[in-house]
Amino acid sequence: MRWLAALCLLALPAAANEQIVAGLSQSRVAITANFDGSEILIYGAVKREEPAPAAPPLQVIITVEGPEAPLVIRRKERVAGIWLNRDSVRISAAPSFYAIATTGPLDEILSATEDLRYDVSIPQVIRAVGISAEAENSQDFVEALIRIRREENSYRLAERSVSLVDETLFRTDVVLPANLTEGDYQVRMFLTRGGKVIDMQDRVIGVRKAGLERFLYAMAHEQPLLYGLVSLLLAAIAGWAASAGFKLLRR
Repeated sequence: MRWLAALCLLALPAAANEQIVAGLSQSRVAITANFDGSEILIYGAVKREEPAPAAPPLQVIITVEGPEAPLVIRRKERVAGIWLNRDSVRISAAPSFYAIATTGPLDEILSATEDLRYDVSIPQVIRAVGISAEAENSQDFVEALIRIRREENSYRLAERSVSLVDETLFRTDVVLPANLTEGDYQVRMFLTRGGKVIDMQDRVIGVRKAGLERFLYAMAHEQPLLYGLVSLLLAAIAGWAASAGFKLLRR
């Protein structure tokens, strides 16, 4: 769908003489042993070749999307006093993290048509094609996924959290949680007028494990046998050290 958004951007009318010039406070995040999250400043300005239109007012939407992954959502039902997994649906792809920051109410500054075109709102970024054939009331599964991830603070909608000065300078802060999934996080910035997108720009934040975490992660995935042997050796050493410590305490 991202290629479709790019094609749509090329097709924007020439009257949209407003362009985004933006940046990030940091484009890389290192996950270390004491990592407890990170705050990214997203800022920019609107470049114009002529005076800004008097109306409708300019609006800004910023999204931050984590790596996508497929998943299966199951519905539990109580049978004879026991909770059992019953119906399930498979989601083709859902972002591990998704945050939206706007200058105003999302449904007022972005039309439904533009949302379908650019995949901005939270339901639009969840790929759930064909789930209606897998279970009854299949949309309930998607709504449950969104509710759970909102409670986990993985999906966020922060309306009016983008400050816009004189329809020229904008900024917002997006907090990345401690339980980040490693990968590239796509940042998209949209300018809208009257619910229509007039310009869009992309940036990428690279999230990678660093230090000991990176070493252990690479070993577990690239040399699983060696990782298993080292884990057993460390467990044996820890058990021996605990036993020796108890013996000393008894004396």
